[in-house]
Amino acid sequence: MSIVINEDQVEWSPHPKVKEVQMRIFLTKKVNKADMTALLVKIPQGVDIPIHIHEKEDDNLYILSGTGKMWIDGFGDFELHKGVFIRVLKGTKHKIFDVKEELTAFDIFIPPSV
Repeated sequence: MSIVINEDQVEWSPHPKVKEVQMRIFLTKKVNKADMTALLVKIPQGVDIPIHIHEKEDDNLYILSGTGKMWIDGFGDFELHKGVFIRVLKGTKHKIFDVKEELTAFDIFIPPSV
């Protein structure tokens, strides 16, 4: 499958569980028959993503801008800033918190989450 999507072709939509968080969904199994879910995630300053688990998918994030912190069970807390790549294996508790400057991340779920 080959596909090109420009960021400005995809509308921002609210996160299904944290309404202040916005997403631009590029690829999904449901819409594109893709083998991953690929999206941009924007987390405003002061907004936390509470502890959660992705039961079936690895969550791979690359921070494009902003600052904050992430906690991953078994690894503890660490800083988020431009250039940081994070891989959270399926079944692992994690959260994002202490967002000091709006965070934007490229996020890929494998296998696809939707």
